[in-house]
Amino acid sequence: MAYKIEAQGLDAAGLGRQIQAHPGPVEVVGCLGQRFIGAGMQRKKIRVTGIPGNALGAYLNGGEIEVCANAQDAVGDTMNDGTIVIHGDVGDTVGYAMRGGEIYVEGSAGYRAGVHMKEYQDKVPVMVIGGRAGSFLGEYQAGGVILVLGLTGSGPIAGNFPCAGMHGGKVLLRCRPEELLFPGQVTALPASAQDLDAVRPYLEEFCRRFGKDLSVILNAPFTLAVPDSRNPYRQMYVAN
Repeated sequence: MAYKIEAQGLDAAGLGRQIQAHPGPVEVVGCLGQRFIGAGMQRKKIRVTGIPGNALGAYLNGGEIEVCANAQDAVGDTMNDGTIVIHGDVGDTVGYAMRGGEIYVEGSAGYRAGVHMKEYQDKVPVMVIGGRAGSFLGEYQAGGVILVLGLTGSGPIAGNFPCAGMHGGKVLLRCRPEELLFPGQVTALPASAQDLDAVRPYLEEFCRRFGKDLSVILNAPFTLAVPDSRNPYRQMYVAN
């Protein structure tokens, strides 16, 4: 059974000390904007009710954080391993510079989701957004996988300038390529059956976490966006 911590009246440092003091699973109740929950954690499991503040799971190196509400900016900032599950929406820069682990968001994400995402050695970071994403999705992405499913919210599945500066990794969006305007250095084509097979385990995990129907998700076209090369902007700055 998880050890329960009442977050009301605790600042971020005090809450962090209480979480660290208990080696087993922890349930944080009454959370209201405390930052850095689970920062640098390696093995523990944390369940949060209420809304955590910025940098939830920053530098996460293992274990699991589950939030039963929305979360704010910089979820999973520079995370290296582990799992973060959000039963709601997230703010800006979710998965900033993450280089390993998995993030599952039931709702939508703000601006710059997956900015500077990269792969490190054998680690491949993965982020699944069930709703929609704001502008600059996958900005400067260097590795890893981002999936956006468009199951909640309204309007375009992603905002302006998706994949701007992308030079590695891949983004799959549950829409047709013509529905978004991609930069010229990015190739956006209809996803193949093989493309979807490669990410099926992450879609299955998303459905397991949030009680969704995989057949409904797959009964729609997907777009695969990848950079044209490992150095797509070289031609802009280097003379032949």
